[in-house]
Amino acid sequence: MPSPAAKKAATSKSASEYTAHHLQVLEGLEAVRKRPGMYIGSTDGRGLMHCLWEIIDNAVDEALGGHCDRIEVILHRDGSVEVRDNGRGVPVDIEPKTGLSGVELVYTRLHAGGKFGSGSYAASGGLHGVGASVVNALSARLDVEVDRGGKTYAMSFRRGEPGVFSDVAGAKGTKDPEHAFTAYTNNSQLEIVGSVRRGVTGTRVRYWADRQIFLKDAGFDLEGLRARARQTSFLVPGLAIAMRDERGERPTEETFVHDGGITEFCEFLAPDPPVTDVWRLTGTGMFTETVPVLDAQGHMTPTDVERECGVDIAVRWGTGYDAKVSSFVNIIATPKGGTHIAGFDQALLKVFRKQMELNARTLKVGQDKVDKDDILAGLTAVVTVRLAEPQFEGQTKEVLGTAAVRAIVAKVVETELTALLTSSKAATKKQARTVLEKVTAEMKSRISARMHKETQRRKTALESSSLPAKLADCRSADTERTELFIVEGDSALGTAKLARSSEVQALLPIRGKILNVQKASLTDMLSNAECAAIIQVIGAGSGRTFDVEAARYGKVIIMTDADVDGAHIRTLLLTLFFRYMRPLVDAGRVYAAVPPLHRIEVINPGSKPNEVIYTYSEQQMRRTLADLNRRGKSIKPIQRYKGLGEMDADQLAETTMDPRHRTLRRVTLEDVDRAAGVFELLMGGEVGPRREFIVDSSRRVDRERIDA
Repeated sequence: MPSPAAKKAATSKSASEYTAHHLQVLEGLEAVRKRPGMYIGSTDGRGLMHCLWEIIDNAVDEALGGHCDRIEVILHRDGSVEVRDNGRGVPVDIEPKTGLSGVELVYTRLHAGGKFGSGSYAASGGLHGVGASVVNALSARLDVEVDRGGKTYAMSFRRGEPGVFSDVAGAKGTKDPEHAFTAYTNNSQLEIVGSVRRGVTGTRVRYWADRQIFLKDAGFDLEGLRARARQTSFLVPGLAIAMRDERGERPTEETFVHDGGITEFCEFLAPDPPVTDVWRLTGTGMFTETVPVLDAQGHMTPTDVERECGVDIAVRWGTGYDAKVSSFVNIIATPKGGTHIAGFDQALLKVFRKQMELNARTLKVGQDKVDKDDILAGLTAVVTVRLAEPQFEGQTKEVLGTAAVRAIVAKVVETELTALLTSSKAATKKQARTVLEKVTAEMKSRISARMHKETQRRKTALESSSLPAKLADCRSADTERTELFIVEGDSALGTAKLARSSEVQALLPIRGKILNVQKASLTDMLSNAECAAIIQVIGAGSGRTFDVEAARYGKVIIMTDADVDGAHIRTLLLTLFFRYMRPLVDAGRVYAAVPPLHRIEVINPGSKPNEVIYTYSEQQMRRTLADLNRRGKSIKPIQRYKGLGEMDADQLAETTMDPRHRTLRRVTLEDVDRAAGVFELLMGGEVGPRREFIVDSSRRVDRERIDA
């Protein structure tokens, strides 16, 4: 072990060897290439897409200023991507301080651009002046063409350095980042390569991502690009965004343009039938911000600047309980929220609490307080704010940090939403009343679920006594082993009681067909005796407050008759689970029992006991009979089960309840949106689409399977 003196000598030597010549200064775009993740988040597909968003957003900023109405995005076969716009075009004149053309300045210098308070952009997505230059630094090749003043200007770059590629002049499709490249040494040149009609302006940027930087398997997300293009077309009404993919055998092209703005966007995002129309909450607010401003001497001086923040929000409540709130700042998505969402949430809670206090008697609210989640249930909202030079947390712009925006958004939402909820117009007044009732029902559901969670976990016999009297509960408290059978009617219950294993199998009978919750309100569902009993027995709440970990049974098995009515009851029960207990379905804990349709008893000669065969469809029965006939077997008259009550306990246990022999179908959700559409089609309030589905599908129905 070294002595203290030796340690001190080693430390002294190490310190003397660490001098200034060990320090490195990364100049210009070198820092971007050295630490790309700092600017684009990662070097996988997400980073690749972020680069493309930077170029597209520059074009969208022109549209925000009213200078552009068409953007084209082209994915070329050679792996490059091109963005075209008909905006004003990047400036081509010389910037006096640097002596560089506007094109070279924008694409080679960090923090260079027209978005730093010069008045070129009142609101923009690009704010830090690094987007275009970062993309250039991370590209094996980048070509820029600008139409301005009747001429077309062009400039090329290799990994951020301007120069000339040895492309074949006049030939089409010969551009390649691997071609010989000659960098400019003393002076750069912005070449004039053509002419255009007077008044024609625009910018075209084509680049090849540098595979020295990005992972080999990083690729463009076509679906993500399509979604972003659609989203932007909603946020900038009248802007057409065309996408062309030339990489496949057949090029594909799609154009997005929406004149309805965020009202149309809100309708597009909404996953459920409407309770209200789309309400627009708009307004502006002023705030003062101290920012560094470049003075005439080239010094950054803290200056108080008066800012305007425009707020435009679309809200719409639907029949569901999932919330979808999308937020944007100058059309840039902020998926992690920020001060604008904080102001929105604050105002929602304040407005609804006040309105529910004013209407406490008619809504029967009592002393309970509404929570934010109660208000968000079924809400689809698009929250947009526009302001100059907003503060974001990082270059990826996922969170808005401008503090003053919170109060402005809160004030606009409070004023506009209060006016709508207290409107005297008949249609709006009716919708406002419905929303208040929905929020009240959500609040009561949350409180009820909390009470259920606190009182209905099975720990003692005393707690079990609070459950519905018709429940035939099991003795075990081990959730992993227990099963709840929801059975159709009292006749099936009697047989099932004898057939079950009372240690782990519980039985809950339901009377006839339960409420169709797809068409009914939350209040109607909670007041329905059968629905309330199912929710109470499962003991995990309902809707947003459903806690799958609190469920009292490991499996929930729907056991109905093998006929049309049984199938309808099963569908109604599955609708209840899908709408109000979906996590139970997601966890794979909901099953449908498969009882047999026929019992065939084969007569064996002598003292050998007869053989019993169960079949589950007409086709299986016919095949079985044909096989028995071929083998010369005699059978007793076939028993056709019209319902579970026709089985004796041994038969029901053997075929449907005994885990060693039974067949269960697990209910799964491979595609939630598609499943939601099917439930709405089959069980929703719109009769027309359901009628069309029945007519169109009638040709595929096997008439022999209909239990008439």
